[in-house]
Amino acid sequence: MSKEFAVELHNVVKQYGSVTAVNHVSIKIHNGEFFSLLGPSGCGKTTTLRLIAGFEIPTSGQVYIEGEPQGYLPAYKRPVNTVFQHYALFPHMTVTKNVSFGLEMKGVPKNNIKQRVAEALELVHLTGMENRRPKQLSGGQQQRVALARALINHPKVLLLDEPLGALDLKLRKEMQVELKALQERVGITFIYVTHDQEEALTMSDRIAVMHQGKLLQVGSAQDVYESPSSRFVSDFIGETNYIDGRLVDIHGGIGEIVVDQDTHIRAHIMQDMQIGQQISVAFRPEKAFLDIGPTKEMNYLPGRIHEVVYTGSASTFLVHVAGNTEVMIRQHNIDAFSATRFKLGDQVFVSWPIAMSKAFAE
Repeated sequence: MSKEFAVELHNVVKQYGSVTAVNHVSIKIHNGEFFSLLGPSGCGKTTTLRLIAGFEIPTSGQVYIEGEPQGYLPAYKRPVNTVFQHYALFPHMTVTKNVSFGLEMKGVPKNNIKQRVAEALELVHLTGMENRRPKQLSGGQQQRVALARALINHPKVLLLDEPLGALDLKLRKEMQVELKALQERVGITFIYVTHDQEEALTMSDRIAVMHQGKLLQVGSAQDVYESPSSRFVSDFIGETNYIDGRLVDIHGGIGEIVVDQDTHIRAHIMQDMQIGQQISVAFRPEKAFLDIGPTKEMNYLPGRIHEVVYTGSASTFLVHVAGNTEVMIRQHNIDAFSATRFKLGDQVFVSWPIAMSKAFAE
């Protein structure tokens, strides 16, 4: 195996009795990459992380770390450390003692421990808090202690299992930025488990989307958001509108779909789609407009606004279009006029780029 990759999973399966938690998953994660495993509860992402950590052993397949097969190697012998959602700090110990505990257990000389603790605390911006105990720290500070404790061992790979899940929304967003900046500073591979789509999009170099134990798509944040490989990925990541119809023509990878009698729209289709097939056309709310007429590059449907939600920087419009389908359009309020231009009950035209339209089988 190549050392170009920090972690590789080759056709990994994990079964618990009749339940397949991880179903033939293969992934290659580059050195120094911030890689996220994303999916709903029960999709297999945490089990995949535990297989890398050595807390679980594959039913079949193999895990490699820096080109070396891990086999039945226990967790404590693997060059990885794990940070959990519940930080498992020792409440009776100071920050210094919590961070240095692993080094002390290994018999590292005291002078070396002191230096490495100072470096780790500086890295997570906790210098000056060495003598505090966990109950004297905020949730974000406790998270930093857990990170320092994990990083002090200089792991090849840091595994993070929903580490920000216990924090409030504002602090979680702040820690997302800090965590990504920390990863860039230390330069080691982070493998991050989350069910929060925005969190994964914010921090990741690449994202693996999982569902029912299977790996559905791996790509950059832009790839999985703009070019989802399946309806599940499209639906799970961000908000998506769907217009149902029947495929009536195909030309150059673009399908023509009849929606309601003589109403037609166009979208990128998959290679295996056939004329006459029932499909759904997907497009994002922020890609659509209410005030642009038909052009060669745009889909175009008449509709009526039945709900308007003003959120300060943007307004969200729910519009009934052909076939009494409800779609969402989100537009930035670039000036005071933007928020009041369209009102409840207005007849409008919903337009969105054909280039931003993708068809999925129903």
